Amino acid sequence: MYFYAARQPILDVNKNLIGYELLFRDGVSNVFPDIDGDEATSRLIEGSQFNFGLEDLTDGKPAYINFTLETLLKGYPTMLGREQLVVEILETVQPGKRLLAAVQELKEKGYTIALDDYQHQKVWRHFYPFVDQIKIDFLNTTLDTIKEIKAAIEEFPHISLVAEKIETYDAYKQAMDLGFTLFQGFFFAKPEMVQSKALPPSEMALAELLYETSTVDMDLKRVTQVFERDVNLSYKLLRYANSAAFKRRAEISTIKQALVVLGNAELKKFLSLLFAAQVSSEKPIELIKLSLTRARFCELLAEKHGKLKDTGTAFLTGMMSLMDAILDESMDSVMNKLPLSIDIKDALLRRDGQLAAYLTLVIDYEQAHWEKANKGASQMGLSQDDLPAFFQEALHWSQEQMGVLEV
Repeated sequence: MYFYAARQPILDVNKNLIGYELLFRDGVSNVFPDIDGDEATSRLIEGSQFNFGLEDLTDGKPAYINFTLETLLKGYPTMLGREQLVVEILETVQPGKRLLAAVQELKEKGYTIALDDYQHQKVWRHFYPFVDQIKIDFLNTTLDTIKEIKAAIEEFPHISLVAEKIETYDAYKQAMDLGFTLFQGFFFAKPEMVQSKALPPSEMALAELLYETSTVDMDLKRVTQVFERDVNLSYKLLRYANSAAFKRRAEISTIKQALVVLGNAELKKFLSLLFAAQVSSEKPIELIKLSLTRARFCELLAEKHGKLKDTGTAFLTGMMSLMDAILDESMDSVMNKLPLSIDIKDALLRRDGQLAAYLTLVIDYEQAHWEKANKGASQMGLSQDDLPAFFQEALHWSQEQMGVLEV
């Protein structure tokens, strides 16, 4: 029996990862209104204890988890360590003496407290000394209300404002101007488009290699020539091929031999990771992790679906899907710089074709659009139970691959 959960990142003003809000569902096809808040919280806590390691879903960052009054009174937050958890008080919980006592007790134990989807009432002032974060729905809260909330918490400078449902750069910028310091929403996958970044020679060589390896029939001679004219890339290739993951019968003596040792599939993954890591010297590392997770998830879908001659193209599509975020420019501009195959470009620019279907399903699952993800799986003849297993495997794989960034 699978445990179903997804996550949504929470970032600071520099797009550094602060934590994840964990989103629970009782199966891919289930929507949250069919489960009451008490059960959802209970199942999520149970899952974190028995089904998966919480750190696997949060990369060691705090988990933002919703709690109802009932689950707070039962002491469920204390089943998780205070460093692991941000206690989110659901917007449906009414402020009162029992809630205040529970919040005070958690605060005394060192837990971080957040008011989720905050609806401003003067009575919440009694909670401000014990609250660390206030989460505000930026789409559905008026500017006047935000200003009123800011005035109300002025005497409590320890409280951070979290802007939820930030979906565009303009909203992100407005929230920053209003004093928000934490952000949650789909702007993460569509960050600010501020400047165009020229690719230096080594990165252009990587781009060329990505193109050469994105075709079904890779030209080993041409790939070898690209490596041989770039000392930096050659060094990293040899270091990677020399790792314990690859068993060799003899020492590697040529670039070509190193490429053969890796094989096409591993070479494609190595190049994709290296490119994503190298193209931005000020990259938020979480973007790299997410692009890796998407890449592996897409590849697993393609392998199960069995319709592609080369599932490496699905991997590369997932990897490149956040390149606009990594480079801080539009996907059109990015694709103009990268001579990728037309199928990959169609998927990334127009969401067209089989590769786009894999990517769309992955993004729907990532953003907890369960019904859409389930529909996409059904259209491919896949079981909905495949998705959480693929998601977990992709997460584990991406975490393991992060060590490659140091080669």
